[in-house]
Amino acid sequence: MTIKEVSEKYNISQNTLRYYERVGMIPSVHRTPGGIRDYQEEDLGWVELALCMRSAGLPVEAMSEYVKLVQQGDTTIPDRLKLLLEQREKLLAQQRQIQVTLDRLNGKIAKYEKENGILQGRD
Repeated sequence: MTIKEVSEKYNISQNTLRYYERVGMIPSVHRTPGGIRDYQEEDLGWVELALCMRSAGLPVEAMSEYVKLVQQGDTTIPDRLKLLLEQREKLLAQQRQIQVTLDRLNGKIAKYEKENGILQGRD
């Protein structure tokens, strides 16, 4: 697939794809003999992982480190596991904070819905 096709498939800009490759968030993409990016299934898997991790708030540096570790081979599996476990713990902490915020927001909404119902009943 061309960079244009990948950009359209994942609804991200071509510049974002180039950036992901440049900073090491995805490994170097396969190229044609003429030097044009030619995304293969493996490349698309990396793009999907990068998009997923970024949408979850994973820092660029962590994703780049993960890619480097993968490229170094199976001896880095313990390091990859540690990195992913750390990121999961950060996401779980964020999830807990979001739940606290949602609970508070829901309480406020319920209060105002109740008060609004009382006010509407006075009409």
